[in-house]
Amino acid sequence: MGDVAIMVPVLDALLRQNSNIKITVLTQKFYTPFFSHLKNVTVYPVDTKGKHKGFLGLFKLYKELKKQNFTAIADIHNVLRSNVLKLFFLGKNFYQIDKGREEKKKLISKENFVQLKTSHERYADVFRKMGFTINLSNPVFPDKKEIPASVANLLKNTTSNKLIGIAPFAAHKSKMYPLDKMKIVVKQLSKNNTILLFGGKSDVEFLKTLQTNQNILLIAGKLNFTEELATISNLDCMLSMDSGNAHLAAMLGKKVITIWGVTHPFAGFAPFNQPKDYALLADTKKYPLVPTSIYGNKYPEGYENAASSILPNSIIEKVQSII
Repeated sequence: MGDVAIMVPVLDALLRQNSNIKITVLTQKFYTPFFSHLKNVTVYPVDTKGKHKGFLGLFKLYKELKKQNFTAIADIHNVLRSNVLKLFFLGKNFYQIDKGREEKKKLISKENFVQLKTSHERYADVFRKMGFTINLSNPVFPDKKEIPASVANLLKNTTSNKLIGIAPFAAHKSKMYPLDKMKIVVKQLSKNNTILLFGGKSDVEFLKTLQTNQNILLIAGKLNFTEELATISNLDCMLSMDSGNAHLAAMLGKKVITIWGVTHPFAGFAPFNQPKDYALLADTKKYPLVPTSIYGNKYPEGYENAASSILPNSIIEKVQSII
């Protein structure tokens, strides 16, 4: 999800800075709402679990895409599926992202521990290869959407009009802030702000345990994706792990504070247009091997607790300072 969300501000800049462009985004149908505010952008849904599954499915997809007569193809993912499509298209007008894999290996090994090019700039580079102008330094974000009625009804019982979204989960435990400490953060911030708890349906039962007063509202599992994005567009701040929710909020122009465990912003995956000090990092004196991997899926024993080295008060003070 994060990879798709990263694309949105890049496409917005591309369209604003270049005339007469029409873009077709090949992605899962679920992500269509990401692009609803972009003119001249259509989504072509790919069904990787159905008709487009496997090699024969990709060949079927190629035949469908070929009929579209695209002028050029931008591959900003550069994975096995897109490389198979490149083979079918014979590489004709096919431009691919440079993921900087060797640079990232050196980052993890500490051979060259420096800030790498951001994913947003790597995406933009693909379009620059095509000859387009694209500058990401002055982004324009979509307007706030109307808050869904179900959320508006919940907000009637709160005592603050400041909205803080909190998404405490991530794909890997090593990227998550300890839930007992997150309870402290949520409870403290809810004294003067309204907290909206985001997550998947499988997270609902735990998130319920965070609801200790009327200013803490459970959003997870109650909204469709379009409604969830509309709700995020009204936040004053999003507090998230290094996860998809950070990129959702950032693509909508929200302030995003991120908590990092075994991963690190130097790899280039920090949310778009956020100050460096909005990223709260694990203590590298206690956890000197951070980052242990790019995606947080590999780490030594004990490093699953790296994010715990960030004090709850540090998070609370950072959130309060920006809202």
